[in-house]
Amino acid sequence: MSARQHPLFGRYMAAFEAWNRHTDGCTCTPEAPCTAGSPLFERFSRLQEAWNNHLNQQQRR
Repeated sequence: MSARQHPLFGRYMAAFEAWNRHTDGCTCTPEAPCTAGSPLFERFSRLQEAWNNHLNQQQRR
């Protein structure tokens, strides 16, 4: 299975795109997210960490 086919990658990219769409129309930042942006950034951050952990585990094999 390629990385792009992995379900976690799809969820990570969807969260990234949602955060990007939000920040296109908002002045919030990761350091100071607005009320609507806070859950988007939190989800993106958790999935980014999970994806990075997955990649690190794959490299150790």
